[in-house]
Amino acid sequence: MEPMNTFELIPAIDLKQGQCVRLRQGRMQDATVYGDNPAKMAQHWQNLGATRLHLVDLDGAFAGKPENRQAVAEICKHMNIPVQLGGGLRNLNTIASTLELGIERVILGSIAVSNPELVKAACAEFPNQICVGIDAKGGKVAVHGWDDVTTQDAVDLAKKFEDDGVSAIIYTDIARDGMLSGPNIEETHRLAQSVNIPIIASGGITRYDDVIELSKHSNDGICGAITGRAIYEDTLDFAATVKALTDAI
Repeated sequence: MEPMNTFELIPAIDLKQGQCVRLRQGRMQDATVYGDNPAKMAQHWQNLGATRLHLVDLDGAFAGKPENRQAVAEICKHMNIPVQLGGGLRNLNTIASTLELGIERVILGSIAVSNPELVKAACAEFPNQICVGIDAKGGKVAVHGWDDVTTQDAVDLAKKFEDDGVSAIIYTDIARDGMLSGPNIEETHRLAQSVNIPIIASGGITRYDDVIELSKHSNDGICGAITGRAIYEDTLDFAATVKALTDAI
């Protein structure tokens, strides 16, 4: 394999009522519980070589305000790697209080679509700590828990944030998320080539080859991949894949 820029494989912990869960295609009623001790789970991935942890406050995303702060704080207390969090972050005060828990950077999702000015203000207030989450289906942006697929192209939305100082865009193909069906490499690559913001792929990553194929585009701006169900259901060996990525650099 050719040498590549740094590419992170990022384990995801989705929080619902203080438990670790995974959803299928973002449906709250279709959740699988993988553990009731998120901090212990976070330590597990850190011990296996994770260089970053991805948290989603699912209750917060649906309620519009953080709902799992205690679990988030407990996770941050045990981590010596960066932690990023999305879900329910709708204003500067909430972002500030979330960062105070020990979160390194936050992810703004649906609010970035409806209020792009908040992204600009947040980047100015909290430099290098703001990411944007873009969820899409067929290349079109989806919002509000993925119930509403708009006519807006994901690339067009991403370009709005190019001058704001966004640290990364987390791009999720919602048709594949939690389905173990493989990532949408073509659309992720198209987005990465269209903007100057690093792209983190999310949704559908199932096996070792998925990660390696994505990592081959690191020079084009895909800087990492988030994995959830695959590492909980052992279709992807997290430690072995991290080692392969490290050896390839």
